[in-house]
Amino acid sequence: MLIVLFCAFYISGYSQEKTDVDTVISINNDVFPIPDKYNRKNSLMLNITNPMLLSIQFQTIAYERILKNNQSFSVSFGKFSLPKFGDDLADSLGMNTDYTDKGLHVGFDYRFYLKKENKYAAPRGVYIGPFYTFNYLNRKNSWYPENFDNEVYTNLKFNINTVGLELGYQFVFWDRMAVDMILMGPGVGFYNIKAEVGTDMDAAEEAEFFQKLNDLLADKIPGYDKVIEPGTFNTTGSVSAVDIGFRYVIRIGYRF
Repeated sequence: MLIVLFCAFYISGYSQEKTDVDTVISINNDVFPIPDKYNRKNSLMLNITNPMLLSIQFQTIAYERILKNNQSFSVSFGKFSLPKFGDDLADSLGMNTDYTDKGLHVGFDYRFYLKKENKYAAPRGVYIGPFYTFNYLNRKNSWYPENFDNEVYTNLKFNINTVGLELGYQFVFWDRMAVDMILMGPGVGFYNIKAEVGTDMDAAEEAEFFQKLNDLLADKIPGYDKVIEPGTFNTTGSVSAVDIGFRYVIRIGYRF
């Protein structure tokens, strides 16, 4: 999907850039491009990949500020969320439809727009740079497992700190519209996951419940099976781990 979108925007952007180059002024037979009339240095952007790929409730916005020497920084923030547990496995665990979900996303990056590769000044063109993201989720659910009379409560908390390097390309259309595509973002994620469970199950019932709960989480949390082995959740417990991941983002924004 990213490759198709990149090609589509590249063709459109190339046509626009060619038109911009044709708009020149001539002084003493020397031709000069017309400079940016408004010199816009700010962009406010909406991340459209999070709702599409993870959860409709995962909504974030970003602000980018252009600095000197074709450099910039951006800050993103919003609500972090994962898909709700609503498949057949959750039904077999007797999950209630009501749940409490609190999440937070914060991210930073610093960009170097490559002068030798770009025809125009930032924020148009190819860029590279470091990034950092923090995601936090606290989800509370209640369950009525089969063949068990009492209700079970789970409180899942986890946070992910990720640092890495990104490569991207930003298009500018009609002076005001920006399309920012982070095409590659390898990074290292530091995971911390904690689960608290309130139950009066016996050991055998608890083991079966946790096995199903781990299977459910592994299906919903990206990289979960690489971070926590099935069955490692106890009645109350936490696990920390490190994993390698990637970052792919498409943002659509407004320049001012």
